[in-house]
Amino acid sequence: MDLRVRPAGPADMADLPAIENSSDRVFRSVGIVFPPGPTVIEKMIEKGADIVVAGDPPAGFAAFEEVDGAVHLEQIAVRAELMGRGIGVGLLRAVLERAADAGAPGVSLLTFRDVRWNGPWYAKHGFAELPEERWGPGLRSYWDAEVEEGLHDLGPRVVMWAPVR
Repeated sequence: MDLRVRPAGPADMADLPAIENSSDRVFRSVGIVFPPGPTVIEKMIEKGADIVVAGDPPAGFAAFEEVDGAVHLEQIAVRAELMGRGIGVGLLRAVLERAADAGAPGVSLLTFRDVRWNGPWYAKHGFAELPEERWGPGLRSYWDAEVEEGLHDLGPRVVMWAPVR
């Protein structure tokens, strides 16, 4: 199976919500059930965010955009049946490389602090909690939107940051 990471093309977009839904089902094992509504990737496609995919057809994706002068990783999702094969790592590396190539100082993200494939996984890959006093207005806006959408009711959330070289 060829899982090279590449920019998402128009033909990939229809597959991405199903990947997100598959990935989201894994959260049920830790008691997190996301509210119904449009998927995050549908919102990111509508916003014109950058999206990379792993594989053809896609087995996973990463969606990101510029926030506060840096790259903000909105989401990595991998089909549940393909998790644990390094696909997410490849997607994360691609986002970090793109941030470095663009001259961004780093990559930010919001994630569940204690879910092992969220906060601890990102920490293993060079991310650390970003203190609130270092949040820019864009990150603050993301945080506030998550609170309003009820995402913080599902478990402790954290803002994380990884510098790029």
